[in-house]
Amino acid sequence: MKTAIFPGSFDPFTVGHEDVVRRGLSLFDKIIIAVGYNSNKRDFFPLDNRMQWIRDVFISDERISVEKYEGLTVDFAREIGCTHILRGIRTSADFEYERAIAQVNKAMSGIDSVFLLTTPEHTPVNSSIIRDIVKHGGNAGQFLPEAIQKNIQNFL
Repeated sequence: MKTAIFPGSFDPFTVGHEDVVRRGLSLFDKIIIAVGYNSNKRDFFPLDNRMQWIRDVFISDERISVEKYEGLTVDFAREIGCTHILRGIRTSADFEYERAIAQVNKAMSGIDSVFLLTTPEHTPVNSSIIRDIVKHGGNAGQFLPEAIQKNIQNFL
């Protein structure tokens, strides 16, 4: 069984993330969305909320699960038996950054990374921008999966 881990902080999980996961299902039998916890970073949305919101997006697809982890992505991937790391690429800068990480991850663990280019309409969407819109009371709805839009409105 081919299992991929899709790691990130997902603060918040966007339509771009959702698109990468759904398209990744054509390549993998199972995708584990791994929500990273970084004690050195201050999150905007609580970790448990983010995890539940992502579960709500994929509630009808048993091939997708959501887990939290701390530490190195490759250590967690090995621990849960993943065969690949799935990543989305928006720009050439993303590619250079992700390529370096993928090469180090491969050297450390033997786990390959698979990159999916974002669809053109999702290229400008990133969590930092969406978080800033939400922080300042703007409407970020078009950039968020419907289930997350509702949850964020109830959260604020």
